[in-house]
Amino acid sequence: MTTTVSASPFAGLDAERFATHLAQRSYLPAWWIAAKQEAWNEFTSLPMPSRTDENWRFANLSGISLDHYAVPEEPSSRVPHLPNFPHASEIIFSNRQVVGRTGLSQELADQGVIFAPLDEALRDHGDLVRRYFQQHPVNLGGEKFIALNVAFAACGTFLYVPKGVKVDQPFVAQHTVTGEHQSVFPHTIVAIEDGAEASLVEFFVSGDQAAHLASGVNDLHAGQNAQLTYIGAQNWSPDTLSFQANSIHAGRDAQVQCLNVHLGGRQARHESHSRLAGPGAHCDMLALTVANGAQEFDQRTLQTHQAPHTTSDLLYKNALMDTAKTIFSGLIVVDPEAQHTDAYQTNRNLLLSDKAEANSLPGLEIQANDVKCSHGSTSGRVPAEQEFYLQSRGIDPAKAHELIVFGFFEEVLAKLANEHLHAVLSELIKSKFKQS
Repeated sequence: MTTTVSASPFAGLDAERFATHLAQRSYLPAWWIAAKQEAWNEFTSLPMPSRTDENWRFANLSGISLDHYAVPEEPSSRVPHLPNFPHASEIIFSNRQVVGRTGLSQELADQGVIFAPLDEALRDHGDLVRRYFQQHPVNLGGEKFIALNVAFAACGTFLYVPKGVKVDQPFVAQHTVTGEHQSVFPHTIVAIEDGAEASLVEFFVSGDQAAHLASGVNDLHAGQNAQLTYIGAQNWSPDTLSFQANSIHAGRDAQVQCLNVHLGGRQARHESHSRLAGPGAHCDMLALTVANGAQEFDQRTLQTHQAPHTTSDLLYKNALMDTAKTIFSGLIVVDPEAQHTDAYQTNRNLLLSDKAEANSLPGLEIQANDVKCSHGSTSGRVPAEQEFYLQSRGIDPAKAHELIVFGFFEEVLAKLANEHLHAVLSELIKSKFKQS
């Protein structure tokens, strides 16, 4: 097909660079090339967020600029070590290139499990990927950045688990970026078929302390009676601008647990939309954030109940230090036919500084008359007696804050069935305090 080249104000993310990216993937299915062209057209036509956009309320829009970012072609030798814990298979990316990989066991391969880089999956299983690609838009205000992701998506993974197959150990992907003003666009597609069980853990990390741009998208699908666990842990460099959009679709009697850990970045926005599409579906939406310095973490969520007897439970916990800022805006939507919905939404903010700022906007939109829904938000300081108790025993204030935050977060971490992942995430959070 012909690629239209037009002027763009974004140095490095311009039409010429996009045309090069597209030409490099001419061997991939025509529908994928067309989707990327459509996404590029959408990206260039959509405006940047403005103060009149309700979906961007409280966000620091002056800090959001896409100027001067480049799209890397070569991997870096500076690749952070993957945390050591038992897992089924791993794929490691550096600057959009695969630099490490362990294959599936023969048993899983014989059962039809697929875990592959996105480009490889498109080449070998194009029709299967197409079945799950962008079927359920997030629709929370980040459409421009989702379009940018699709346009430049190269580093990404495709996980497919056929009906009835149960995988005990998690699959792992690590996305790394290195180099001044380099950008990455991870795109993950997970399809867990009826009666299947699997977990995916993604790490998003920088190989240096330079300024980066990261725009990621996840499409997560759980079929009837399936069980899906997704964990995303990001620890980008302190000067990274990050956007992440998660779409969750749960079929009849499906069980989905989604936990996101936010540590890095100068300004990071995370959007997550869960759809309970079949009767009996359940979704846990969990998040932990440690914010320090002048970091801003912007979290937007939507829990849509589309079928009766569905349940969801959202618990987002933020710990803020220094002049850090968090934004939580969440909405529970219950469709008219979704009778007997049971939905909860809780945002809790622990303020460890008088100058930290936590904004919270929980909400409900209920169109059924036989439901149980609640939402709430709390923001508060650590009780003085707790700090006094720890410091009176010789614990310095920074360590005392770390201990208090771990106690605050344990409610979420305890929900993980995998003790190895519990330990890994605890160590990641500890690393944030060591950097402080």
